[in-house]
Amino acid sequence: MKQHKHVFFYSCVIVLFVLMVSCESEKEDKYVWKCIDVTATAYNSVPSQTDGTPNIAAWGDTLVEGMKCIAVSRDLLRLGIEHNTPVKIEGLEGIYLVKDKMNKKYRGKIDIYMGNDVKKAKEWGRKKLSIHYGIPKDKLKNKQPIK
Repeated sequence: MKQHKHVFFYSCVIVLFVLMVSCESEKEDKYVWKCIDVTATAYNSVPSQTDGTPNIAAWGDTLVEGMKCIAVSRDLLRLGIEHNTPVKIEGLEGIYLVKDKMNKKYRGKIDIYMGNDVKKAKEWGRKKLSIHYGIPKDKLKNKQPIK
Protein backbone atom coordinates (compact mmCIF):
# COMPACT_ATOMS: atom_id res chain seq x y z
CA MET A 1 0.00 0.00 0.00
CA LYS A 2 2.82 2.39 0.90
CA GLN A 3 4.46 1.80 -2.49
CA HIS A 4 1.22 2.75 -4.29
CA LYS A 5 1.17 6.11 -2.45
CA HIS A 6 4.69 6.87 -3.71
CA VAL A 7 3.79 5.94 -7.27
CA PHE A 8 0.68 8.13 -7.09
CA PHE A 9 2.65 11.04 -5.61
CA TYR A 10 5.40 10.89 -8.25
CA SER A 11 2.82 10.52 -11.01
CA CYS A 12 1.12 13.70 -9.79
CA VAL A 13 4.45 15.54 -9.70
CA ILE A 14 5.23 14.48 -13.28
CA VAL A 15 1.77 15.52 -14.52
CA LEU A 16 2.11 18.90 -12.77
CA PHE A 17 5.54 19.43 -14.31
CA VAL A 18 4.27 18.59 -17.81
CA LEU A 19 1.35 21.00 -17.38
CA MET A 20 3.66 23.79 -16.23
CA VAL A 21 6.04 23.28 -19.16
CA SER A 22 3.19 23.18 -21.67
CA CYS A 23 1.74 26.41 -20.25
CA GLU A 24 5.12 28.14 -20.62
CA SER A 25 5.55 26.95 -24.19
CA GLU A 26 2.02 28.12 -25.03
CA LYS A 27 2.96 31.62 -23.84
CA GLU A 28 6.10 31.61 -25.98
CA ASP A 29 4.39 30.01 -28.96
CA LYS A 30 1.72 32.65 -29.31
CA TYR A 31 4.31 35.26 -30.36
CA VAL A 32 6.61 35.83 -33.28
CA TRP A 33 9.74 37.38 -31.76
CA LYS A 34 11.43 40.15 -33.72
CA CYS A 35 14.71 41.88 -32.94
CA ILE A 36 15.78 45.52 -33.17
CA ASP A 37 18.74 47.57 -31.93
CA VAL A 38 17.80 50.52 -29.73
CA THR A 39 19.27 53.04 -27.33
CA ALA A 40 18.15 52.20 -23.78
CA THR A 41 17.96 54.69 -20.95
CA ALA A 42 16.04 54.56 -17.67
CA TYR A 43 13.37 56.69 -16.06
CA ASN A 44 11.64 57.17 -12.73
CA SER A 45 8.26 58.14 -11.31
CA VAL A 46 9.39 61.56 -10.19
CA PRO A 47 7.82 64.91 -11.20
CA SER A 48 11.08 66.25 -12.68
CA GLN A 49 11.09 63.44 -15.28
CA THR A 50 7.38 63.30 -16.05
CA ASP A 51 4.29 65.45 -16.06
CA GLY A 52 2.12 66.21 -13.01
CA THR A 53 1.08 62.55 -12.62
CA PRO A 54 4.39 60.67 -12.45
CA ASN A 55 2.84 57.26 -11.72
CA ILE A 56 0.38 57.30 -14.63
CA ALA A 57 1.71 56.07 -17.99
CA ALA A 58 0.58 57.15 -21.47
CA TRP A 59 -2.09 54.44 -21.84
CA GLY A 60 -3.44 55.09 -18.33
CA ASP A 61 -1.58 52.32 -16.48
CA THR A 62 -0.50 53.02 -12.92
CA LEU A 63 3.23 52.44 -12.55
CA VAL A 64 4.28 50.74 -9.31
CA GLU A 65 7.77 50.26 -7.88
CA GLY A 66 9.22 46.94 -9.09
CA MET A 67 7.17 46.66 -12.30
CA LYS A 68 9.04 45.37 -15.34
CA CYS A 69 7.90 47.87 -17.91
CA ILE A 70 9.28 50.27 -20.48
CA ALA A 71 8.41 53.36 -22.46
CA VAL A 72 9.08 53.33 -26.20
CA SER A 73 9.77 56.05 -28.72
CA ARG A 74 6.78 56.58 -30.95
CA ASP A 75 8.58 55.47 -34.13
CA LEU A 76 8.70 51.94 -32.68
CA LEU A 77 4.89 51.84 -32.61
CA ARG A 78 4.94 51.49 -36.42
CA LEU A 79 6.80 48.18 -36.01
CA GLY A 80 3.89 46.68 -34.10
CA ILE A 81 5.25 47.49 -30.65
CA GLU A 82 2.21 48.71 -28.74
CA HIS A 83 0.61 48.79 -25.30
CA ASN A 84 1.48 45.60 -23.34
CA THR A 85 3.84 44.22 -26.01
CA PRO A 86 6.25 41.79 -24.28
CA VAL A 87 9.91 42.78 -24.63
CA LYS A 88 13.11 40.92 -23.78
CA ILE A 89 15.99 43.31 -23.15
CA GLU A 90 19.59 42.26 -23.77
CA GLY A 91 21.40 41.97 -20.44
CA LEU A 92 18.26 41.98 -18.27
CA GLU A 93 16.24 39.08 -16.89
CA GLY A 94 12.60 38.51 -17.63
CA ILE A 95 10.02 40.06 -19.88
CA TYR A 96 9.13 43.74 -19.76
CA LEU A 97 5.79 45.12 -20.92
CA VAL A 98 5.35 48.31 -22.92
CA LYS A 99 3.32 50.62 -20.69
CA ASP A 100 4.41 54.10 -21.76
CA LYS A 101 5.25 56.24 -24.78
CA MET A 102 8.07 58.76 -24.98
CA ASN A 103 8.06 62.31 -26.27
CA LYS A 104 7.76 62.56 -30.08
CA LYS A 105 11.31 63.94 -30.38
CA TYR A 106 12.92 60.55 -29.56
CA ARG A 107 13.70 57.87 -32.18
CA GLY A 108 14.87 54.26 -31.82
CA LYS A 109 14.80 54.44 -28.05
CA ILE A 110 13.38 52.68 -25.00
CA ASP A 111 13.23 53.91 -21.42
CA ILE A 112 13.32 51.25 -18.69
CA TYR A 113 11.13 51.98 -15.67
CA MET A 114 13.07 52.00 -12.39
CA GLY A 115 10.45 53.19 -9.93
CA ASN A 116 11.72 55.96 -7.67
CA ASP A 117 15.37 54.79 -7.64
CA VAL A 118 16.97 57.75 -9.43
CA LYS A 119 20.48 56.56 -8.50
CA LYS A 120 19.87 53.18 -10.18
CA ALA A 121 18.56 54.91 -13.31
CA LYS A 122 21.63 57.17 -13.49
CA GLU A 123 23.93 54.17 -13.01
CA TRP A 124 22.18 52.44 -15.93
CA GLY A 125 23.01 55.43 -18.12
CA ARG A 126 22.62 55.13 -21.87
CA LYS A 127 23.29 51.87 -23.71
CA LYS A 128 22.99 50.60 -27.24
CA LEU A 129 21.53 47.10 -27.15
CA SER A 130 19.13 44.67 -28.79
CA ILE A 131 15.58 43.98 -27.75
CA HIS A 132 13.27 41.18 -28.84
CA TYR A 133 9.59 42.05 -28.96
CA GLY A 134 6.66 39.70 -29.33
CA ILE A 135 4.01 40.19 -31.99
CA PRO A 136 0.98 37.94 -31.40
CA LYS A 137 0.74 35.37 -34.19
CA ASP A 138 -2.99 35.98 -34.53
CA LYS A 139 -2.31 39.65 -35.37
CA LEU A 140 0.07 38.62 -38.14
CA LYS A 141 -2.53 36.22 -39.57
CA ASN A 142 -5.17 38.96 -39.70
CA LYS A 143 -3.03 41.40 -41.70
CA GLN A 144 -4.20 41.84 -45.27
CA PRO A 145 -1.57 41.82 -48.04
CA ILE A 146 -0.76 45.21 -49.55
CA LYS A 147 -2.18 45.58 -53.08
